[in-house]
Amino acid sequence: MVQKRATQIGVGDTCIDENAKKYVMDALNNNRLSYGKYVHGFEKKFAEGHNVKYAIMSNSGTSSLQVAIQALKEIHGWKDGDEVLVPALTFVATSNVVIQSNLKPVFVEIDPRTYNVDPAKIEEKITPHTRAIMPVNLFGQSCEIDQVLGIAKKHNLKSVEDSCETMFVKFKGKPVGSQSDVACFSTYVAHLLVTGVGGLSTTNSDEYAIAMKSMVNHGRDSVYLHIDDDKGAVRDDKENFFKLVDRRFSFVRMGYSYRVTELEGALGMAQIEKWPEILAARQKNAAYLLKNLKQFEEHLQLPWWPDYAEHAFMMFPIVVKKGAPFSRKDLIMYLEDHNIETRYMVPLLSQPYYIKLFGDLSKEYPIAAHVDENGFYIGCHQGIDQEALDYVLEVFKDFFKTRNSK
Repeated sequence: MVQKRATQIGVGDTCIDENAKKYVMDALNNNRLSYGKYVHGFEKKFAEGHNVKYAIMSNSGTSSLQVAIQALKEIHGWKDGDEVLVPALTFVATSNVVIQSNLKPVFVEIDPRTYNVDPAKIEEKITPHTRAIMPVNLFGQSCEIDQVLGIAKKHNLKSVEDSCETMFVKFKGKPVGSQSDVACFSTYVAHLLVTGVGGLSTTNSDEYAIAMKSMVNHGRDSVYLHIDDDKGAVRDDKENFFKLVDRRFSFVRMGYSYRVTELEGALGMAQIEKWPEILAARQKNAAYLLKNLKQFEEHLQLPWWPDYAEHAFMMFPIVVKKGAPFSRKDLIMYLEDHNIETRYMVPLLSQPYYIKLFGDLSKEYPIAAHVDENGFYIGCHQGIDQEALDYVLEVFKDFFKTRNSK
């Protein structure tokens, strides 16, 4: 029997390297905490990496989704109670921001292999009140975004892509998040890029970018969104400078206090410089786990993705198959007892608050319910070394030995 490891193998990793410390100290030494060169630089490089014009940084992926939905609602005149399609399996924030915007989430069944929204199930959920689709890129891989956007175009719907768990990888040659009206990403702890707190909303629309930037800043007039907007040569143009001063404390829409500091921007700049290295390590670790866990495929459904897509592997999802001689609880408790951290696979409709709001919807979404009841994930991040990977595999082997011996 494998000897229990002294330290936990977590589902996520944070590594503050020397460059990150250098950039943070530079921001502190410059006495600059509000929006400056680091946040701006991070936004610019992130946008470039996803082949879009704009990236607006906020204090979380949830905030990025919130301002995206609010901006589209304002610009396109959506009414309270209008509907937004949401996958039946996703992190609760995806659906929460719809509810918080006085809109109605309408759930769509998922694909049983990728766990993302099933495009074949979308149109049956569209009504005269549907205004947008929120496709989600779960666990590190894109949904079938071309099919989703085809349906959106056919029905004149907007697309807000929740890509908080997936970045930099491509789907049919195009970066995730580069095709929707707005895409949203997270840089929270344990995500693919880590800034402590943080999120980004990306778009190619000037109008959307201005509105979202404003909403992150309390709804401030777009003439003055950064403290540098009234410095330098601007002051020499007295007439226009007064117009700026006159609108400097003007708020043109309902907004939020979702700003980040230069410290998060500094961490982001250090992280984005090495994103290829981070993703390559995750993909290598996932490939090793996938290869060596295949021996248990009779009872475990392992990650799958089409050959025209890439997988960033924010985590390594596993679903216990129907008919397995053990339960999910049996397996995850064995892993946890051996210091291997686990998490359920983003249950949504079974959340107590959602049952209170919508009742028990499990029978309407049997695939999502199966994954909800039987799915979990473990870490495969860049902080896991070969010794830890081998330990994980030995624990799995030991678990199956105990099952077979009963």
